[in-house]
Amino acid sequence: MSKIGIIYMSYHHGNTKKVLDAMKEEREIDLIDIKDANNIDLSLYDKIGLASGIYFQDVSKLITNFVNNQDFGKDKEVFIIYTCGLKITNYAKKLEKLLIKKGCKHIGTFDCKGYDTFGPYKLIGGVAKNHPNEEDLMNARKFIKNI
Repeated sequence: MSKIGIIYMSYHHGNTKKVLDAMKEEREIDLIDIKDANNIDLSLYDKIGLASGIYFQDVSKLITNFVNNQDFGKDKEVFIIYTCGLKITNYAKKLEKLLIKKGCKHIGTFDCKGYDTFGPYKLIGGVAKNHPNEEDLMNARKFIKNI
């Protein structure tokens, strides 16, 4: 079985970490907080995941900066996970393109709603309350099982 490492940024409500914890129940994976990621040897992993909440309609700049500064090696299999308050578009599109440009093989993206009280959403008590919910977590487990 493939060795999987997921570098993540989960900040405001821990939505992304909840999804990753559900995935870890399904499959053996190493979860690596972005603040510890520069000390990781990516060659130890067959597949690398990048996970983030969405900030200003994009993944965390810390995740993007990490990718920009890494040599993943040719054809490294990578996947993306993100949580967002409102799904308007594929927020991972720029990151997907960056990874492909760096020679990686993008093998999938998983997203689900996550409770969001950032910016104007705070004024209305937030959006996507009670997310990620059990259905979201079940879908996350299915996704990682198939990676």
